Amino acid sequence: MTQYFDTHAHYDSGKFNADRSDVLRAVHESGVALIVDPGDCAATSERAVAIAQAYDFVYAAVGWHPEEAAGWTDDSLAQIRALASQPKVCAIGEIGLDYYWDTSTKATQETMLRTQLELALELDLPVIIHDREAHGDSLRIVCDYPGLRGVFHCFSGSVEMARELLRRGWYLGFDGPITYKNAVKALDVIAACPADRMLLETDSPYLAPVPNRGKRNDSRNLPYIAARIAEIKGMTTDQVAEVTLKNGKQLFGI
Repeated sequence: MTQYFDTHAHYDSGKFNADRSDVLRAVHESGVALIVDPGDCAATSERAVAIAQAYDFVYAAVGWHPEEAAGWTDDSLAQIRALASQPKVCAIGEIGLDYYWDTSTKATQETMLRTQLELALELDLPVIIHDREAHGDSLRIVCDYPGLRGVFHCFSGSVEMARELLRRGWYLGFDGPITYKNAVKALDVIAACPADRMLLETDSPYLAPVPNRGKRNDSRNLPYIAARIAEIKGMTTDQVAEVTLKNGKQLFGI
C-alpha cells in the first residue's frame, strides 16, 4: 500500500471531538503512515501533544499562531517551551504572520514570531510557518535567522519567493487549494520546486481538496493533492507519496 505523510493536520480541532479516534484509525488504515498535528496556542498545543502520545503514528508541533495574538502574554513563550520538551514534539508551529483578518496586531505578531523562531533555534527544532497576506514580512523575518530550517505551510507566495526560500533550504507545503480552479500561481511554484523540497499537507479539518471541497477534511484526501502534484511534475502519485514521506521524515527528524 502507498504510504503518505500528512505533515500538517489539526486533529486537536473541536471539529473532530465526536469521532476523533474513528477518523484517526481509518486514516492510518488507509495508508497515512505519519501525521504532524500543529497547535496554535497553549491549549491546542497541549491537545496536540496528548494526541501524539496516544497514537504512535502522530507527532506534535507546539506554537502560538498569529490569529491568536490577543491571547499572547508574558507567560506564553514559557508555556510553549515547556510543551516543546514533551516526547514526540518534532517542531515549533504553527507560527507566523497573518494580515488577512487583522493588521492591527502586526507588531505583536512579529514579536511572537521572532521569539518563537529564537526558541526553535535554541531547541534545534524545525518550524512550521503560517504566511497569509504577509509574504514580504514573512520572508524578511525568516531571512534574519539563517540557521533556521522548516516549512512554509500551504505556500501561497510567488515563484520568486519560493526560489529564495528553497535556496535557503526551506521546504514548501502543498494542500487542497492546489486542486482548486483558481490555483494558477501555486501550479507555477510546484513546477519550480524540486521534488525533494515538497511536503504534503491537508490542514484538516480545513481546505479539503476537489472533489471534497467544502466538506470536513481529513488525511484520507492526501492522494488528491499528490495526484495534482504528480500531474504537474510528470511523476506518478506513488512517487510523490514516497518522496514527500521521505522529505517529512528528514525535516522533522522522524
